[in-house]
Amino acid sequence: MTSLADLPSVTECTVAGCSYNHDGCHAAAVTIGGTGVDAQCATFIPLTTKGGLSTVLAAVGACQRVDCVHNVDLECSAPAVRIGAGTDLADCLTFEPRT
Repeated sequence: MTSLADLPSVTECTVAGCSYNHDGCHAAAVTIGGTGVDAQCATFIPLTTKGGLSTVLAAVGACQRVDCVHNVDLECSAPAVRIGAGTDLADCLTFEPRT
């Protein structure tokens, strides 16, 4: 099992409309979900109120995309992830489908 300190960090979030994004993602952890080519940030919340932890930047807490090369036992093994605008709200731009 991975420890909390070993979880990959969210190094970039360019989704301005997310409540957790203010100078970086401040959610305690994000969950990656979605289907097809969209590996969506399931933690995305489109509110004008900013939230999250003020002194912590997010890590990837869970990955529901078993079809991603970085998914090992429903945890992300990428060194870090980038979140950005996708076809539907916010996507994990680090998603890489298994071949």
